[in-house]
Amino acid sequence: MESTQLNFDQYPQKPHGGTLVNQVVPEHLRAAEIERARTLPCIRVDLEAIITIEMITTGVLSPNRGFMKEADYLSVLKDGRLSNGTIWPVPLSFAPIGDRNAEIISKLKVGDQVTLTDSENEPVAILDIEDIFAYDKAHRAKNLFGTSDRNHPGVDSIYRRMGDTSLGGTLHLLNRVDWGPFEKLRQEPKDTWRLFYEERKFGSVAGFITGANPLHRGHEYIHRNALEEVDGLFLQPLVEMAKREYVRHEYRMLAYRNVLDTYYPKDRSILSPLRVTYIFAGPRETVLHALIMKNYGCTHALIGRDHAGIGDFYDKYASHSIFDQFTPEELGIDIRLFHEVFYCTRCAAHASTQTCSHDERFRLNISGTGIREMLRHGILPPKEVVRPESALAAIQGVQPKGVDENAMGTLPIAKVIQSMYPFYTKYNRLGGALRKHPLDPATLNVRDLEAATADARNHATTIYDGVYHEYTNLLDHNRNLQPTWLEDARANLQAQQARLIDDLEEKLKQAPETASDEFMYQDKAETERELHVAKKLLAEVPSSLCLEGLAERTWNVLPYKRYRGADEE
Repeated sequence: MESTQLNFDQYPQKPHGGTLVNQVVPEHLRAAEIERARTLPCIRVDLEAIITIEMITTGVLSPNRGFMKEADYLSVLKDGRLSNGTIWPVPLSFAPIGDRNAEIISKLKVGDQVTLTDSENEPVAILDIEDIFAYDKAHRAKNLFGTSDRNHPGVDSIYRRMGDTSLGGTLHLLNRVDWGPFEKLRQEPKDTWRLFYEERKFGSVAGFITGANPLHRGHEYIHRNALEEVDGLFLQPLVEMAKREYVRHEYRMLAYRNVLDTYYPKDRSILSPLRVTYIFAGPRETVLHALIMKNYGCTHALIGRDHAGIGDFYDKYASHSIFDQFTPEELGIDIRLFHEVFYCTRCAAHASTQTCSHDERFRLNISGTGIREMLRHGILPPKEVVRPESALAAIQGVQPKGVDENAMGTLPIAKVIQSMYPFYTKYNRLGGALRKHPLDPATLNVRDLEAATADARNHATTIYDGVYHEYTNLLDHNRNLQPTWLEDARANLQAQQARLIDDLEEKLKQAPETASDEFMYQDKAETERELHVAKKLLAEVPSSLCLEGLAERTWNVLPYKRYRGADEE
């Protein structure tokens, strides 16, 4: 295999299982092995399988050296561990589909070798067959995904892509697949360990894997928190489509690059695509991603609230609780769990339920699904949700683009509004009072989405600004920063209301006990009521500070030179 000279004894991390797998045929042997491969029985595989083969053979999925034998396969399904006890959450099995492949498999036996070829019949890898076994698709689905519902994309994939007989054994990679626009950004584990610990001299690195969404402010919150603690940040957007309605991977990468170029420390932030398709295994997939980060050399794994979530199939925090099943020692990577991130307009900061006490009246939620749907409607989300540099690329790459003939995207408008703007149906505005009658979600349409977005754009920053403004008016006894016209307006307001009170007091003196015509004249009781309200309004008018009032705010019990350090006056 290719030589990998890495000084793991000198690094702060170790690959999962203790060894970084390298099953790539060395360059000087590759041509001869390719020619030999052409003489072996051949099984054609799809791009998804080819990507998995490359991940195994380059060490991304260490300690696995190939496709699982039955003992490991069953152990992983049942316990989330290999048969030797090593944590491994998802089976790596190879069960080719198709009549031609089935015919070839029927002739194979343990000890044989078989060539795996691409769609052009070019050799990709050689598989040493060490086990051949049948398996139950329904059993696999139930144990891996917790459901056999074909509406679950992972379950559907089992029945669409997998045959009935699985081949287990060691792989030997002959040809790497070309990554197209991402080839220049490709990083294999052998590259990142060297980059992190020999070139950059990092003592710690936090990994972050993301799939469907462009870089948004929730991601950024997690990244910045990590960068306060670790030396490096390793960002790996998945560059295979998981579902059709996601943002295409080329554009997600561009979104990341746009934001990183402007807002992230360049010497501490590393961007590299991760070419792996979604398994749709929810919490199990989260564990897989953590181990992948570990195999790339990361010391920390950053996990969001609904990492690798699939609709409503899993609890929103299942990707957190699954780590309770493992000890830190056997995981071998520091797991950092983050709760749902939102923008609190009262705090004027991004926060989570762990750090913010304000309710949804003040919140702009950061929902990747909601962001994608807004882009489909041609609406740029608020800058507190996603930066325009990210949205620039994402809106061009979202699939599908635009809406249908009924102005609908892939989700009901109500779901988009409620996921992004929780205040809208209950409150009359962002940070406002409760609506007398909450809006019925069934009645919401795109105009409501536009109205909620306009409210967020206009007032996301003004709420805290207004609070701050009130404090500055009260506390700036150096009035140079305060607008004089505001003081003038307050003085005029007080004077005008005082004049009104004078007139009402005169009116009260003349008011009869009983009015002769209640439509034309007022009796004493009504006049007293008007006067009472007028005096309350005057009391509520903010005071206008006078020079005498300002002078009362400053004094010193000692000469100033005593405060500057002098012992004597």
